[in-house]
Amino acid sequence: MRKVALAGLAAALGVALTGCGGSGSGSDKNTVTVWMYPVIGDQAKNQAFWAKIEKDFEAENATIDLKVDHQPWEGRQEKITTALASKKGFDLVVLTPDQIPQYAEQGALAPVDDVVAAAKSSFLPNALTALSVAGKLYGVPIYQTITAPIYNKKAFTDAGVTEFPQTWEAFKAAAPKLAAKKVAILDYPGAPEVSLNQSFYPLLWGNGGSVFAADGKSVVFNGPEGIGALQFLLDLQKLGGLPENAATKKNEIEGGALAGGKTAVYHAATALQVTQLGAAIGEDNVGVGLPLENTKKVAFGIPGGLVLAKHSPNAEAAKKFAAFLSAPEASAALAKESGFFSARTDVTVPGTSPVVQEFAKSLEYAFPGDTHPMARQVMALIAPEIQAALLGQKDAKTALDDAAKEANALLANGG
Repeated sequence: MRKVALAGLAAALGVALTGCGGSGSGSDKNTVTVWMYPVIGDQAKNQAFWAKIEKDFEAENATIDLKVDHQPWEGRQEKITTALASKKGFDLVVLTPDQIPQYAEQGALAPVDDVVAAAKSSFLPNALTALSVAGKLYGVPIYQTITAPIYNKKAFTDAGVTEFPQTWEAFKAAAPKLAAKKVAILDYPGAPEVSLNQSFYPLLWGNGGSVFAADGKSVVFNGPEGIGALQFLLDLQKLGGLPENAATKKNEIEGGALAGGKTAVYHAATALQVTQLGAAIGEDNVGVGLPLENTKKVAFGIPGGLVLAKHSPNAEAAKKFAAFLSAPEASAALAKESGFFSARTDVTVPGTSPVVQEFAKSLEYAFPGDTHPMARQVMALIAPEIQAALLGQKDAKTALDDAAKEANALLANGG
């Protein structure tokens, strides 16, 4: 993620975006523009849901004209940065924890602590922490994602393993038993294009490690915790516990090794992948475990936060919508339609299957990742080195040391 000076970008691009907020000509209504992304995968359902939200909110707030502007994921970062630089485009936008710090530090966002103050205890603590910078909340949580291990119960039963292994040592003990049945225990996706948040990082975090030093000026993923995490993968590989194509494998479920019975566990799956695996092998045969651990349980999961632009001329009206969308009724409806989870602890999503309910138990271990302005660039340097280790070209220490050397040079040069 490039850390771009807002004023400089605005001058360089000279982009004129449609203004947001303000009263329309001949109208005494305050306009609130929300940039919304397709968090509901089905386009028709996405449009219908937000149309209803607009109607319901305006029915309760006659002086506010709500405009939900549907935006594509593609080009998201650049367009948001430009809008904030030119102080036009939206009043509210959905951001994730890795995007908020740079904009908050640049003074482009307004704190929203007052929006959740009355119901603060009803939100997932991890969600509030993830959307905060320097003790101030900058995103009102409207949904929460989470990952957790999903597995093929039959694969373990056929191998004589009666309980799902929760620790690294238990995994290594079970791996040869499944390998004897021609099943790799871990469906590890090592292709460099796969986000490390859903492959290597959960192992790093579960071993007590992190990507960046506390001051953010250097990396520490090549410390004992990181080397241990990569060595765990290499140990499993020697035991027949990884698929032969682990170094180039993507994290697909449909049509993949896990659905085909050739692997047994994906350790960082999404709720959608639970459904996909159930469709392939039968929901009754899908198991959901808690995060794997060596020293602690950590599951990658991020909240989506409704963020208020500091330049908004209708901040109070925008906050009313943020409160409306994060309230129990709307939160439950969004969770149901999107397949994500509510960021509230007092919401029950109707129609949730027992398997997905098990999946939700990992919410308490949710961690949004290392929210550094250059997190994505550093990830791109680590991934090919892990691949090299999986291909047998480097040992664990050499691979991570090489990645750390490049990453530290990147940080020193400011990207």
